Amino acid sequence: MDCYTANWNPLGDSAFYRKYELYSMDWDLKEELRDCLVAAAPYGGPIALLRNPWRKEKPASARPVLEIYSASGVPLASLLWKSGPVVSLGWSAEEELLCVQEDGVVLVYGLHGDFRRHFSMGNEVLQNRVLDARIFHTEFGSGVAILTGAHRFTLSANVGDLKLRRMPEVPGLQSAPSCWTTVCQDRVAHILLAVGPDLYLPRPFCLVFPLALPQTPPGLAPGVSSFLQMAVSFTYRHLALFTDTGYIWMGTASLKEKLCEFNCNIRAPPKQMVWCSRPRSKERAVVVAWERRLMVVGDAPESIQFVLDEDSYLVPELDGVRVFSRSTHEFLHEVPVASEEIFKIASMAPGALLLEAQKEYEKESQKADEYLREIQELGQLPQAVQQCIEAAGHEHWPDMQKSLLRAASFGKCFLDRFPPDSFVRMCQDLRVLNAIRDYHIGIPLTYSQYPQVLVLRRLYPLAIQICEYLRLPEVQGVSRILAHWACYKVQQKDVSDEDVARAINQKLGDTPGVSYSDIAARAYGCGRTELAIKLLEYEPRSGEQVPLLLKMKRSKLALSKAIESGDTDLVFTVLLHLKNELNRGDFFMTLRNQPMALSLYRQFCKHQELETLKDLYNQDDNHQELGSFHIRASYAAEERIEGRVAALQTAADAFYKAKNEFAAKATEDQMRLLRLQRRLEDELGGQFLDLSLHDTVTTLILSGQNKRAEQLARDFRIPDKRLWWLKLTALADLEDWEELEKFSKSKKSPIGYLPFVEICMKQHNKYEAKKYASRVGPEQKVKALLLVGDVAQAADVAIEHRNEAEMSLVLSHCTGSTDGATADKIQRARAQAQKK
Repeated sequence: MDCYTANWNPLGDSAFYRKYELYSMDWDLKEELRDCLVAAAPYGGPIALLRNPWRKEKPASARPVLEIYSASGVPLASLLWKSGPVVSLGWSAEEELLCVQEDGVVLVYGLHGDFRRHFSMGNEVLQNRVLDARIFHTEFGSGVAILTGAHRFTLSANVGDLKLRRMPEVPGLQSAPSCWTTVCQDRVAHILLAVGPDLYLPRPFCLVFPLALPQTPPGLAPGVSSFLQMAVSFTYRHLALFTDTGYIWMGTASLKEKLCEFNCNIRAPPKQMVWCSRPRSKERAVVVAWERRLMVVGDAPESIQFVLDEDSYLVPELDGVRVFSRSTHEFLHEVPVASEEIFKIASMAPGALLLEAQKEYEKESQKADEYLREIQELGQLPQAVQQCIEAAGHEHWPDMQKSLLRAASFGKCFLDRFPPDSFVRMCQDLRVLNAIRDYHIGIPLTYSQYPQVLVLRRLYPLAIQICEYLRLPEVQGVSRILAHWACYKVQQKDVSDEDVARAINQKLGDTPGVSYSDIAARAYGCGRTELAIKLLEYEPRSGEQVPLLLKMKRSKLALSKAIESGDTDLVFTVLLHLKNELNRGDFFMTLRNQPMALSLYRQFCKHQELETLKDLYNQDDNHQELGSFHIRASYAAEERIEGRVAALQTAADAFYKAKNEFAAKATEDQMRLLRLQRRLEDELGGQFLDLSLHDTVTTLILSGQNKRAEQLARDFRIPDKRLWWLKLTALADLEDWEELEKFSKSKKSPIGYLPFVEICMKQHNKYEAKKYASRVGPEQKVKALLLVGDVAQAADVAIEHRNEAEMSLVLSHCTGSTDGATADKIQRARAQAQKK
């Protein structure tokens, strides 16, 4: 095991990277790779070399030669180039070779050198010539990006459906950018270029800023005057920048987040820089190549360095980087977790112990039993078997694959119910992979790549058959392939929308893992809007239907779908989109036909757009709600008393129109109260505005304006009981006991005299409370006496009333030390009552 990890190189504390040989190349190159235009297809695809391109140091009579090899160096095709000067080569997803000429014409050749077709990148490119070109891949197909002699960019995102886009001008670009690349954001391909210390991302559909605006990567080290190289990851999610200060900045392709930065202490521009990452891995690394040095950098203070004995070329892959030269073809990648746990030095992972146990078993050593018992005691034997199976899939050499699978098979023998499916499937997968990796076939696919390559080559029936043979889960296998097939199907413009939609639905049905909205988005991208709408009818998730319908400007249909879903957030999204899209009248008419949407929009307007809410009520002649609106507005928006009264008058008129006389009268009373409060403030000073009627009366009493308070009570018909309570509370708060006594004797109290006792005791004035206790009626006499603390007299009254409840109440207030005689007296009265 120690020997096996000799080519492992740590990058930080959490990841190892290894580089191993795929093939020994026997292609007998007559020139160095640096003297050729080179293009290598991903997913272990073929390599194209255009020898002796138009270089000044070569004699003019030397004709270029285009040669195509497999990844193992086996010749596939060779032809003399008889067309114009070529600027760039690249492979499409269908493994067609695209040759971009200086005049903007792109020639397309097959895998075996057969000419397929050609197309032009436009008259502007023809007039200004091609300075540089890139072939890139997106979910829509393979695209071509051109930099012209006028320093303008033109691109097509799909060479199968050629639509040229001229990118916005970059201000101040008088010469070729120091570096540039293509990125894909929001399903649209863009150009990212560097001019001095600034980055530009021209957007072709931006009408507000017709010129591209400079951007700066977040957290970039100071002192950068230019970017020398840039690389976008295989999935277009991440970006790497090499600066003239020797720093490598890594972050998201949107330039919104920085991942890390590394100082490589080399200021010379690299020949190539590519990303090296593994699917579902949190590690991010970039591979940088100079003439004789290869460096792997990531979020770690150190880097991994390799010496290159000869000129090499890097090919980014889904899970690593291929490195080929005149003599060798190697693969550099992050060591998978399963392999790392099994093979790292002194590993005690269950998979490592199981592999050792199997080796000792073959030696007939008793150590095999010791290792096996150790795993079983920890209950990790199923995990050990699974680790060995997974690690076998990531190993390139058959001998190591067999060793790991033998260990897994050995461990399975000691498990009663371990499902054999994963073991059998891995054996099948590795048979397929080892067969196509053979030198004569030369497709060095990894375990992560090979299901994908058949789809990219549009070998859908074969891909489905392999998935079924290997018994892959439907979501991971057949569903993904069918989704790719459907996206390809919508591009067949010679078939009607009805036929395409029906064929896709018949083939896909309710297949799990397939999103009809993604297929519809592809149809819309191809200009087939009606087909996209038909496909969306099969999408069961409204949350996926609505955004695409809005993008297609089918807002009313989107509103209907959102309402059917019952998702209020979705409805709000459509409503706000409709509000910006339609004029005011059409928008309101649309809402009137959708009661649920209208109700939700009213709720939104109550918090965000009050004037719009008023217009809605006016249009619907909803006078009741309009009156309520004006009442809220009178307090929320109006500070002057005149404006507030005017708003309340409008509200009262609306309530009369709604035939709600109670609300109208209440509103008019509020108007009278506001006017009176303003007059009181002018005459008496103090704060009266916005007080309630009761608080106004109380304030007047506290101010000594008893007559005004009584007049106000008469004007607004405050009941006597309520007025007595207000006056009682106010006088007690003032502690004006003399005035309170006069008030109590002014006439018979409508609320009785127990409240007087309670209020006095609340103010801790027992002396005043006793005055009123004697005037309390018989039914509340006991309670009043208890409130003032006269337990003995309360007992006499309770005995006199012969009321059991009152006697129990008095007893509850008796204490053993001071009221023992009173308690005995009540008990004797109870006993006498029971005898009778």
